[in-house]
Amino acid sequence: MEKQRTHVSIPEAIVVEIDARVGKRRRSDFLVEAAVKELVRHRQIAAVELAAGSWKAKDYPELSTERGVSNFVRKMRREGDVRLKKQG
Repeated sequence: MEKQRTHVSIPEAIVVEIDARVGKRRRSDFLVEAAVKELVRHRQIAAVELAAGSWKAKDYPELSTERGVSNFVRKMRREGDVRLKKQG
């Protein structure tokens, strides 16, 4: 990945803590890693917001109770296990 130098203002207390944990020479790596994690989190939130409402209650009446949700999740997990066994 090509790098670009940038200027970022960070509170001194945060810089001190980062340096104490990873050292001054790894500060940029630490900040990049933290930014990547945060960007992934933001993408996941956007995907969830985009998908919100895509499942209609009328289409999945079995999910209207806690027991129904548990059964649904258990069934999905079993199906996943079967697919993994077929691949292995």
